Amino acid sequence: MPELLPDSWFARDLPVLRAVARLVDSPEHGGAPYLGQVVPASGLPRAEVVAAVRGLVDTGYVAALTNVAGDVVRITGISGEARRLTGLWPTPQSEWARLGEQLATRAANAPTDVERERWAALAAAAAAVGEHDGALLMSALIGGYVPRAH
Repeated sequence: MPELLPDSWFARDLPVLRAVARLVDSPEHGGAPYLGQVVPASGLPRAEVVAAVRGLVDTGYVAALTNVAGDVVRITGISGEARRLTGLWPTPQSEWARLGEQLATRAANAPTDVERERWAALAAAAAAVGEHDGALLMSALIGGYVPRAH
């Protein structure tokens, strides 16, 4: 088996994508930050940011404006998948987890025993459904469609 290259996603690319997403989503940068703004926002050296951005552009997570030499000058947008990976948009899994947290909080803070029991029963039912089917439900709610069982 050939030797794999060291991971660049968690150490370099994802932190840069998160920095880009924060800047693109921020009104003070007009949604199109310069590469020079991404470097300090990521906390990584410029060479690492350049390599990460190149990979993010190549895979479609980030859209960029380049100069005649092909160097990235400015980030012009991010994909929907990039928004989900960075937490700007929900994923079915994250929304299912949020629902579980809400149900537990409501059960713990209910003003009466009857309400507490109802919220606790709903939380238990959600837990019994499980993460996989819960994520399918959240996918339907987020996307506005109901998936068919196979």
